[in-house]
Amino acid sequence: MNKVDAIAAKQIRNDIPEFRVGDTVRVDYKIIEGKKERIQAYEGIVVAKKGSDVSETFSVRKESAGVGVTRIFPVNAPTIDKITVIRKGKVRRAKLNFIKNMSKEYKVKERN
Repeated sequence: MNKVDAIAAKQIRNDIPEFRVGDTVRVDYKIIEGKKERIQAYEGIVVAKKGSDVSETFSVRKESAGVGVTRIFPVNAPTIDKITVIRKGKVRRAKLNFIKNMSKEYKVKERN
């Protein structure tokens, strides 16, 4: 194992639950405002997962006041406090980017 792999192995988090595209998740992430720090929740459907190891990211989409908002989170970031899987969804696509253009709400079937 070279030095780059050794440093990357230290940064991978083991406390992240397993989730897939189509799952509804709540991401609690830390926000730093000046000297204050607080935790804010962001709940929505996982639209895409990308990358592997240290550079893995996932996109979460939610409706906020009738406007669709998509946010990309790095999985191994220290700013993520915890990820909770609310509902497991069953989808047949690896990326759900098509729901951005839909006029009505996208329904996801429940997975056991």
